[in-house]
Amino acid sequence: HPDDTVVDVGGHKIGGGYFAVMSGPCSVESKEQITYVAQRVQAAGASILRGGAFKPRTSPYSFQGLRAEGLELLQEARKVTGQPIVTELMNNEHIPLFVDAKVDMIQIGARNMQNFELLKAVGKLNVPVLLKRGLSSTLEELVMSAEYIMAEGNPNVVLCERGIRTFETSMLDISAVPMLKKMTHLPVVIDPSHAAGIAFMVPALAQAAVAVGADGLMIETHNDPAKAKSDGAQSLTPDQFDALMNTIKPELEFFGKTLN
Repeated sequence: HPDDTVVDVGGHKIGGGYFAVMSGPCSVESKEQITYVAQRVQAAGASILRGGAFKPRTSPYSFQGLRAEGLELLQEARKVTGQPIVTELMNNEHIPLFVDAKVDMIQIGARNMQNFELLKAVGKLNVPVLLKRGLSSTLEELVMSAEYIMAEGNPNVVLCERGIRTFETSMLDISAVPMLKKMTHLPVVIDPSHAAGIAFMVPALAQAAVAVGADGLMIETHNDPAKAKSDGAQSLTPDQFDALMNTIKPELEFFGKTLN
């Protein structure tokens, strides 16, 4: 495949020199919360709104998301800002809900990277897919999972490096970007929030992602991280997100990327 794939998400391009920032809260918590955060990250330069409606959590006692109501609130925020939305699909049963909500990009989380029946199901949809690398998966395994989606007829796959599990608890495999660029034509984005797990590390990792050739970023931003129902420790405040975007914009220009 001689040319880089460019994936269009609601009019915003990822890949082929186009750089997209996806941002929003880990979990959708209320209409006021998701709408406010959507407006703030959009004003700073984020083109795609992220937010979790269905949440896979390590503990069964943790907040599992607002589920169908969360999808409705994401739609409400989209009406206000015009931003396309990306949110995680956890199983085949929820696909009709996502289709009805006209989700602009479906996220397949790290825990489902090798859920092959789910991959084949989203491969049959005409919806872009954000495929996250599994916590201990090789790059070849990630690419093969992408092939499951594309083999069903959906070429619009974006790969996401979100950190891997090693002896350290905050580990971003930054070398995955150039290697995946060598192995495949698909866009590659970095999720520094999950890789670090700590908010103070996110801006530095975001800068590194741009420098190493990533096609986008996925960053968690919350209006009040201390009171977030999930992943507050790794979430930026809107003001911190503003500062991050002001840092990477000249860097993107230096490396010849177009913020889209």
